[in-house]
Amino acid sequence: MKSNYSRRRFLGLSALGTASVFGLSTINLLTGCTPNDIVSEEENEEQESNNHFKAIVIGTGYGGSVSALRLGEAKVNTLMLEMGQLWDQPGEDGKIFSKMTSPDKRSMWFKNKTELPISNFFWFGIDRNIDSYAGVLDRLNYDNMSVYTGRAVGGGSIVNGGIAVTPSKSYFEEVFPKVDSGEMFNVYFPRANQMLGVNQVPNSLLENSSYYKFTRVSREQAKRSGYKTEVLPNIYDFNYMLLEEEGTVEKSAYDNEVIFGNNAGKKTLDKTYIADALGTGYVTLKVLHEVIRITHKENAGYELSVREITPEGNEVAIHTFTCNHLVLGAGTMGSSSLLVKAKAKGDLPLLNDNVGKNWGPNGNIMTARANHVWNPTGKNQSTIPVMGINDWDNPVYPVFAEIAPIPIGIESWISLYLAITKNSERGYFSYDTVKDEAVLNWGENQNTPSVMAVKNMMDKINRKEFTTYRYDLFKENKAFADDFTYHPLGGCVLGEATDLYGRVKGYKNLYVNDGALVPGSIGVNPFVTITALAERNIEYIIKNDILV
Repeated sequence: MKSNYSRRRFLGLSALGTASVFGLSTINLLTGCTPNDIVSEEENEEQESNNHFKAIVIGTGYGGSVSALRLGEAKVNTLMLEMGQLWDQPGEDGKIFSKMTSPDKRSMWFKNKTELPISNFFWFGIDRNIDSYAGVLDRLNYDNMSVYTGRAVGGGSIVNGGIAVTPSKSYFEEVFPKVDSGEMFNVYFPRANQMLGVNQVPNSLLENSSYYKFTRVSREQAKRSGYKTEVLPNIYDFNYMLLEEEGTVEKSAYDNEVIFGNNAGKKTLDKTYIADALGTGYVTLKVLHEVIRITHKENAGYELSVREITPEGNEVAIHTFTCNHLVLGAGTMGSSSLLVKAKAKGDLPLLNDNVGKNWGPNGNIMTARANHVWNPTGKNQSTIPVMGINDWDNPVYPVFAEIAPIPIGIESWISLYLAITKNSERGYFSYDTVKDEAVLNWGENQNTPSVMAVKNMMDKINRKEFTTYRYDLFKENKAFADDFTYHPLGGCVLGEATDLYGRVKGYKNLYVNDGALVPGSIGVNPFVTITALAERNIEYIIKNDILV
């Protein structure tokens, strides 16, 4: 099995590399090489000529990538559609991605200015003007809530901090009471972790590197206040980070790279699941292709209207693709929005009333504390978080708080946290006829329970340390940034909008297989759960719906 995966990955990476060099928007093994024992050139050309595929997967994030790989393994001719770019070639500066501290047009998805989670420093704005371009990170802004999402081949894996945490079994069972937790924790979570390349920071880096001084400072403060801390697994390659520490390779995590992409070290989906999927020979990927409409064709599957653009945003064409089986893996925001819009416009009128419901931000709250001048957090900080404060067992205010970096290149004396809380408040999507799109509805006070939980933890640390909050970092001088999330979840919840395997109720051969299945909260960074759940679902779907 290992040699088979290695061969597939080599073939897939070759296809991606060739496509990137020549700026191709369609990528499959014909892009690079075509071994005799996979799909022939004639078969691929016939498939392309009529724009019909047995399966289409929308999106290349965690759920979409899992789905495409397993479909390809099952020899199902599959099309993947991604609205973002493939990032594989360096720009004028010799780098594929831009740094957090020097963003350019590569940083954001068609924005004229960056929209960072920390927007100020000592009350001076730090967002920068940039050229509008198909960059890697988008911030979707709604009333009272904004959502960060990846726009690239590899989706959120390109722009996240890589924290790969498996949730507690007890909370997983609380969130998914009808899913076999034994099967998930014995089969699918281990499979997901192995495929994603999850590993853990070496003790030598955690305890000795100057780049993790900020982590050690927050750890000791948490312990003095009676809180438990734990090391967090990650998809960043810590063997590479050891070389960064030695100074023998180009720095990435040690060079202010993360939310706009890492130029090295990070095991993103394009290097794992997607490469393996293309390597099967049964998967074709189209980039800069955005699905704008889905309609059901009686006895003929599904028809998709797809807008192709250039990296500058110019429309190339509107394409039509059809399929027998349609998998939505466009992420919580994308999959929910597509289905809500399709129902409202009468394209998929049989969708049930749970579509678009039960959305949540995973209880995300960001906050920062000001340390004393004799307790610095370090001029240099790795962008990859490796530790969290775990008070999830608190019966009143459960909190899981990542110890986050603030890599600005100067000493800041700041301890920064991205907290995950247990908040039962939920939002929903509705269709806006004027904008012709689905919009998120989230009330101004719905994050109050999350703020109270984080405040309880941080007040205790501040009292013990005789420290205070930083009020100069977030909009409106807030101590608690409660108006954005990195972890959108829900909108097409498992067992409500779908059956217990992501099959959308009301239609045959229509599936959701991403974070939209998770009802608003999972207690930790969600992508390992999304990956494992997608592995479970697509295995069942292939066996029971496709290969029958």
